[in-house]
Amino acid sequence: MESLNALLQGMGLMHLGAGQSIMLLVSLLLLWLAIAKKFEPLLLLPIGFGGLLSNIPEAGLALTALESLLAHHDAGQLAVIAAKLHCAPDVHAIKEALALALPSVQSQMENLAVDMGYTPGVLALFYKVAIGSGVAPLVIFMGVGAMTDFGPLLANPRTLLLGAAAQFGIFATVLGALTLNYFGLISFTLPQAAAIGIIGGADGPTAIYLSGKLAPELLGAIAVAAYSYMALVPLIQPPIMRALTSEKERKIRMVQLRTVSKREKILFPVVLLLLVALLLPDAA
Repeated sequence: MESLNALLQGMGLMHLGAGQSIMLLVSLLLLWLAIAKKFEPLLLLPIGFGGLLSNIPEAGLALTALESLLAHHDAGQLAVIAAKLHCAPDVHAIKEALALALPSVQSQMENLAVDMGYTPGVLALFYKVAIGSGVAPLVIFMGVGAMTDFGPLLANPRTLLLGAAAQFGIFATVLGALTLNYFGLISFTLPQAAAIGIIGGADGPTAIYLSGKLAPELLGAIAVAAYSYMALVPLIQPPIMRALTSEKERKIRMVQLRTVSKREKILFPVVLLLLVALLLPDAA
């Protein structure tokens, strides 16, 4: 009987929480949209698969060494960590102390957990190397930039106004998050609101990069939210287009105003990079 009980306790199903169940369902939905409906499969397929792996109970694939220690609930080990942080030896108090601690102290606690025999999960290592360092978003930026055709923009520069108008979504989202915090509906700090607000710019790599810097604890939720709604644009746009335009207007065939030379396409991003770097070095 004890062996059967130990077997049951070792099963992930026995430790499946409500939050993990919801995220597993969301991940399955993203996989279904990517595979069955062909909605942005390059984006939603890896996000959905990563969501499945990171929410498997007891696997700890997305946990750091310190998070694995806290999940293990060993009283002696918790006491050692709590003594270093000068807090009560319980998981909640330790997490609060870590949130307020300096990065150097957090790194020391992580190393201490490694010394106690805990190891970070493979997804946690990937996050540290790719996302935490900022390398992955920058590589994505380079790839997206290499695939972008600036021809229509150079042929009709007035379309820049459309891109500029999209940035108002950032301010609207930041104010929305702060409004929720003001009325006590959802608690958001200003950095968290700023990280959420970047979703309004409809730019996935920027959302991942900024949330990794300002609010790492919200990175997963922000990434899923940003890429999910961008992937669902083919479903969201048609009713809005039908409401704002007539059938005659929708039948207008758009043609490029002029042919843009290869030299222009090459010089445009290079000149833009130099201007931004000279005017705003921090953005470089």
